[in-house]
Amino acid sequence: MGNSLNIQGDLHEECGVFGVWGVPSAAELTYYALHSLQHRGQEGCGIVSVTPGGELRRVKGLGLVSEVFNNSNLSTLPGNMAIGHVRYSTSGGGGIENVQPFLFRHGSGDFALAHNGNLVNSAQLRRYLEDRGSLFQSTSDSEILAHLIKKTPQDIQEPRIEQIQRALNMIEGAFAFLIMTGSRLYVARDKYGLRPLSIGKLGDGYVVSSETCAFHTVGATYLRDVEPGEIVTIDHNGLRSRTYSYYKRHAMCAMEYIYFSRPDSDIEGMNVHAFRKESGRLLWRESPAPADIVVGVPDSSLSAAMGYAEEGGIPYEMGLIKNKYTGRTFIQPSQELRDKGVKMKLSPVGSIVRGKSVALIDDSIVRGTTSRRIVRMLREAGAREVHVRIASPMIKYPCFYGVDISTYEELLCSSRNLGQAREAIEADSLSFLSESALFEAGRRSDLCLSCFSGRYPTALYSSIEEANKDGKF
Repeated sequence: MGNSLNIQGDLHEECGVFGVWGVPSAAELTYYALHSLQHRGQEGCGIVSVTPGGELRRVKGLGLVSEVFNNSNLSTLPGNMAIGHVRYSTSGGGGIENVQPFLFRHGSGDFALAHNGNLVNSAQLRRYLEDRGSLFQSTSDSEILAHLIKKTPQDIQEPRIEQIQRALNMIEGAFAFLIMTGSRLYVARDKYGLRPLSIGKLGDGYVVSSETCAFHTVGATYLRDVEPGEIVTIDHNGLRSRTYSYYKRHAMCAMEYIYFSRPDSDIEGMNVHAFRKESGRLLWRESPAPADIVVGVPDSSLSAAMGYAEEGGIPYEMGLIKNKYTGRTFIQPSQELRDKGVKMKLSPVGSIVRGKSVALIDDSIVRGTTSRRIVRMLREAGAREVHVRIASPMIKYPCFYGVDISTYEELLCSSRNLGQAREAIEADSLSFLSESALFEAGRRSDLCLSCFSGRYPTALYSSIEEANKDGKF
């Protein structure tokens, strides 16, 4: 359910990447930018900088950006080039060894790498590389690209960009990659356009970010998006572009608009808040509720709730309040304690909802456990009826591109029809937004809707095999 809550039963964010070239105190700048991207990952973070002498240095750790970094360790990262990463564990699991950026020492020159996304052919590539002598430091699929780059025979003298291009053509899936050497930043995006990545200008230098909201924080001006299938080289020559794949789509992950990204970010020319508000308007047109008030689930559903209320001419009320100071996770072993976790995160406003028929707007339903708890909370607070409206289609299928929904069993709607889903969350009525409305809200002709439709933009290689073997798919 929405990025409102980081409780067991909810979706988790992607990772976030940020890069700086040619700006003084680059690591400090990256620190502030990673704060802006903290919603994309709270498990761990790291920064690698290039010192004035050309040495790559790294600080990384488990925890939030403010927990990992301080004045003391940031002072060990001088220079005007840096890349940073915030992590939520997707492929490969957790642990400090999987916290990025990765730093590699190599005879042809050291380099650092940060990645947002997930590779669907990682198992095959890992076997291929291990058979040829590669030793992996982590279980993250992000490290695979580095080993592919390093596999160029020593006797072949070629530019690093050629090695990167060859490596990118071997990997399949969703990715935004930043690769930093002693003098350059290479920025690449998958050919399907599944993950966002933008370039900004700051003084005489450049910045790169998973989301444009980080540009506002550091005072940068948005220049353009990295195109699907493109590698951008940033160095003393400015920006240079190279296409590594002529197969290109703009199949942006719909969940970036619906849920993951901050409302003040723009993704491929569309503001996230504007998208969500329009999806709320369309949701009213498709599924009006017999409600007295409209209540959104904080935070990512508030924009859609505003649009739903405006279109329906129904008062929008703050019927649920989020407590922002309960920590980043609240996962407890017993059902009873998990229920208390929801109550710590969200509180209904009894005087607002009492005796009212409530249209409850949320961005998505994954497992349905949090939805049911919120419906119960509103009833306990005196709501007469609770009509749930979801500003996205039913999530019925696993995602293999970096979102932590990998099994059928955990999805409320994979094995239930609309009526059964309504009963499971104990709502008076339940409706979901149509797929066509997502295209209309974003004024787009292409999106990745695989978790809704089961139509995956890439080949899946071992992903389906593994899911089948584990009884997941």
